[in-house]
Amino acid sequence: MSSQEQAVAHVHRDDVGARMGMWLFLFTELILFGGMFILYSVYRYKFPADFHIAAKELNTIVGTLNTAILLTSSLTMALSITAIQRKQKALSIFFQFITIVLALGFMINKYFEWSAKFHHGIYPGSETLLSKPSGEIVFFGLYYVMTGLHGLHVIIGIVLISVMMRFTSKEIVNNDSYVKLESTGLYWHLVDIIWIFLFPLFYLIT
Repeated sequence: MSSQEQAVAHVHRDDVGARMGMWLFLFTELILFGGMFILYSVYRYKFPADFHIAAKELNTIVGTLNTAILLTSSLTMALSITAIQRKQKALSIFFQFITIVLALGFMINKYFEWSAKFHHGIYPGSETLLSKPSGEIVFFGLYYVMTGLHGLHVIIGIVLISVMMRFTSKEIVNNDSYVKLESTGLYWHLVDIIWIFLFPLFYLIT
């Protein structure tokens, strides 16, 4: 093998395979949350009145703010990918940083929201919650599990985007090789889409 062929082999990338692997991973995530959405639907059908009453305990303003934050973060993540495609390294890093800031803002809001619920004794296993009707107990059980799991995905997303910032600064991610950043963007969009479903299910019950 010539030195030129060795160089070509050294830089070989399977971008199509990487993208396919990411889509398969996202599909498993959809199955996970899809199962929870089905479970939610079953219990909401069984306890419609209790779910409606329990939803009044949630702060719709905070939920709306978090929705706006995540939608904006999806935009900044997409802009970071567009920037690197246009060889605008600094701009891409800036948009990735803004995405992380927005994600942290989401988690801070969620922390205060959960803290308020705990302060009022509304958390799994508490005497206050166990004294409520079965439907309300189920509602808050689903609320903590589903929003908690989503929050975990947000934290993972923050870590991934932080790694992408470092890769971009070191030009591991560049205009010719950005599939890692693109895959991270797909993951982040999934996190946002899941919240778009969670928000009306828990905060906008009528």
